[in-house]
Amino acid sequence: MSDTNTNTKPAAAGHTRHTRQRRHRGPGGFGGGPPGVTTEKAKDFKGTAKALVRYLAKFKISIFIVAAFAVVSTVFNVIGPKILANAITEMFNGIVAKYTAGGAIDFDKIWGILMMLIALYFVSAIFGGAMGWIMSGVTQKVGYEMRARISEKIHRMPMKYFESNSTGDVLSRITNDVDTLTQGLNQSITQIISSTATLVGVIIMMLSISPLMTIIAFVMLPISFGLIALIMKFSQKYFNRQQKYLGKVNGQVEETISGLNIVKLYNHEQAVKDEFTATNDILFGSAWKSQFFSGLMMPVINFVGNLGYVGVAIFGGMLAFKGTIAVGDIQAFIQYVRNFQQPIQMFAQVSNMLQSTAASAERVFEFLDEEEESPDAADAAEVDGAEGRVCFEHVRFGYDPEKIIVGDFEERVEPGMTVAIVGPTGAGKTTMVKLLMRFYDVNSGSITLDGHDIRNITRRSLRHNFGMVLQDTWLFKGTIMENIRYGRQDASDEEIYEAARAAHADHFIRTLPGGYDMVLTEDAENISQGQRQLLTIARAILADSPILILDEATSSVDTRTEGQIQKAMNNLKKGRTSFVIAHRLSTIRDADLILVMNKGDVIEQGTHDELLAAGGFYADLYNSQFDPVEVAV
Repeated sequence: MSDTNTNTKPAAAGHTRHTRQRRHRGPGGFGGGPPGVTTEKAKDFKGTAKALVRYLAKFKISIFIVAAFAVVSTVFNVIGPKILANAITEMFNGIVAKYTAGGAIDFDKIWGILMMLIALYFVSAIFGGAMGWIMSGVTQKVGYEMRARISEKIHRMPMKYFESNSTGDVLSRITNDVDTLTQGLNQSITQIISSTATLVGVIIMMLSISPLMTIIAFVMLPISFGLIALIMKFSQKYFNRQQKYLGKVNGQVEETISGLNIVKLYNHEQAVKDEFTATNDILFGSAWKSQFFSGLMMPVINFVGNLGYVGVAIFGGMLAFKGTIAVGDIQAFIQYVRNFQQPIQMFAQVSNMLQSTAASAERVFEFLDEEEESPDAADAAEVDGAEGRVCFEHVRFGYDPEKIIVGDFEERVEPGMTVAIVGPTGAGKTTMVKLLMRFYDVNSGSITLDGHDIRNITRRSLRHNFGMVLQDTWLFKGTIMENIRYGRQDASDEEIYEAARAAHADHFIRTLPGGYDMVLTEDAENISQGQRQLLTIARAILADSPILILDEATSSVDTRTEGQIQKAMNNLKKGRTSFVIAHRLSTIRDADLILVMNKGDVIEQGTHDELLAAGGFYADLYNSQFDPVEVAV
């Protein structure tokens, strides 16, 4: 199996896993990688809010239109109670006149006022609907762009990020966090604009009716906002923790489902359950507390609002009794007081929403701000169809620069050579291939391809020269034909059949339901591990690259099939430079050069016969694989 760096760091306290965290690998992914744990950055609500505002600047025209529509809709709504007050006053005056002076109620005038009121509310609804339609479009575009940027970001990020972070947490940022962000923006922006416009409009109308009663209502305002700020102060940290542990829960669930057979094999069901329960308990606690504080706002604000409502009702009755204001104005003012409390309540709701939105936005921005692979040099060369001459010149490398695991490695590989890299687990075999593919850059020294330093070759053209077959197969949900064609998109069906025959996969493919058109499930669980390996070999054969990397390519097939594949590989390797990582040394006897690695250094090199004759480390390693005592153990 693929070796990994043995210089691992301890897991963070409270997060030690009973199994190593499963890493998902795309095409070209390797086992192992740099050690480390993910650290949570300090939460910055204000900084995230500013970043979000800057991000929304590109939609400023649409948001301005939304604001204008919100103002118009609010103006018509705010005027409504005042117009209704005229109808009530007219009705009251008519009733008084009827019973005191024999007058009559002017229903035509009242009906005209009511028709005007209906028209105002209808226009307000039209503008409100248009506002919601535009804002929905804006927020969905934000979500679309966020997901697109994350998708693009993934391909620019170094391998070490994905080897050090949970796949589930990354998926949570793309799904849960982006969805929370867009929903929060859709509701909060329109509500903030509408509430602000409503608050301003209501204040103006209240002042026009009675400045004294307006002052009474205003007394409640600082109390309400003070309580909102106090509750927000306590609740923000719980919203942040809720989003963080939601990602952790997703990661644990994804990891458990993908490795369920291993969990059951080693009877780790209880350990998995305990680990999930511990994380889920933290999520429950933070979610419960955040929702508790969210729910606490409305009762508190309603209580304060009701106090103001009582005060207005008392003083309004006194002023009406003195004849200072009309009866209809009292009704209008009471309705305005209610409307005055609604924006405050809405701000309380929005504050909760904004906290959740900010927590999600911060996680998304953190991901988008992660360190990327160093860009290709401006004068980077395009090397297509390389001859395959590879030179390692004084290469030094460590995932942690302070802990070098490959020290002063030198080797020259001529075109067409088959180079086998062997050694115990952790010797640095796979690390050398990662450096060759520029998944990591050397700390010092250089690696050249056809005389070009690979750091001066574009990554795309560099990797285009490599075909790879790894021990850990990677197949996607799609037909067998599509999975093999992944090696070369312009390949014809006949070329795919030929590649499958060369990999000794054609026969078993044709026995499957649907043959080449059979759809593989996620992780190709509907075929065997050996069959998956044959498909990846067929894909590498189809790619027809000048350099091959074979990392235990036949480890998952039976002995007979291994012999067939070895013959196919020998034909495939003709005229190509090949790097073969092997643990079963019987598979690399015919290699032109065998590099024996231990602790990051090449300690022996030569052909199979030469190394056996030397009687050194390789000879001991080779003989141990056939030692009856070793086999018995």
